[in-house]
Amino acid sequence: LLNQLGSDAQIADLLPQVAAGSLQLAVAFDEPQSHYNLHDVQTKAEAVDGGYRLSGRKAVVIGGHSAGKIIVSARSSGDSRDEAGISLFLVDPSAQGVSRRVYPTIDGRKGCELFLDNVQVGADAVLGEIGNALPALRYQQGRAIAAQCADALGSMDEACKLTLDYLKTRKQFGVPIGKFQVLQHRMVDMQTELEQATSMAILAATFADGEDNDDRRRIIAAAKYICARAARKVAEEAIQLHGGIGMTWEYNLAHHAKRLVMIAHQFGDDDHHLKAYAKLMQVA
Repeated sequence: LLNQLGSDAQIADLLPQVAAGSLQLAVAFDEPQSHYNLHDVQTKAEAVDGGYRLSGRKAVVIGGHSAGKIIVSARSSGDSRDEAGISLFLVDPSAQGVSRRVYPTIDGRKGCELFLDNVQVGADAVLGEIGNALPALRYQQGRAIAAQCADALGSMDEACKLTLDYLKTRKQFGVPIGKFQVLQHRMVDMQTELEQATSMAILAATFADGEDNDDRRRIIAAAKYICARAARKVAEEAIQLHGGIGMTWEYNLAHHAKRLVMIAHQFGDDDHHLKAYAKLMQVA
């Protein structure tokens, strides 16, 4: 977002810090009522002398607990669900009126609720054109989803490997449980889900940096739908085939399973993207 919308001064100031590791950025775009809709924004940005005053609440800001700057979406004009009128602002978490409630997410990372109480920002904190940030948000979320699908493949692949190894090792009735045909079928189902997700992740990657049109949006939505369903299926099957050890904190599978559940919901779950895909098909 910073690279796409930032001014020359913003890019020259912030991107070298990010590259050097001295500055961490986070993006606050979700709100408690938004349910994956980027245009459902109730956080307000009111123009004042010298800049803007921000008020509202952002939800599940991943990495926001430790970010040095947070890119916040806020409504500078229009009603709460209008697509026009959404702007992006660079907010310093240490500024007066900013507070955070930090909590762990199920996959071991941290997120926060971000509260903005009449937070004053200068005109130089605006990222891009005022009131026209939604297209960039959608475009960059598409790139993030493509990367997220690839992220899911790693955990799904490891879950399949761990499960196959366990089926070859764990014995019951004097033989490895992998000898039981019903468990072999379930292992094949897991691998099939992984192969389908791999194909869709590759397809999403080929469109991620392309022009933001209906074709790109359909591919991204389809990829997230397939990968989210596959992630949940693989995680659940792996735990079932392992039994109780599959949820043991000291065993790697538990961490991969939690990560896959998180991926299945972040940036929109499978139901959300199936609806988006269907709507785009009707337009076509």
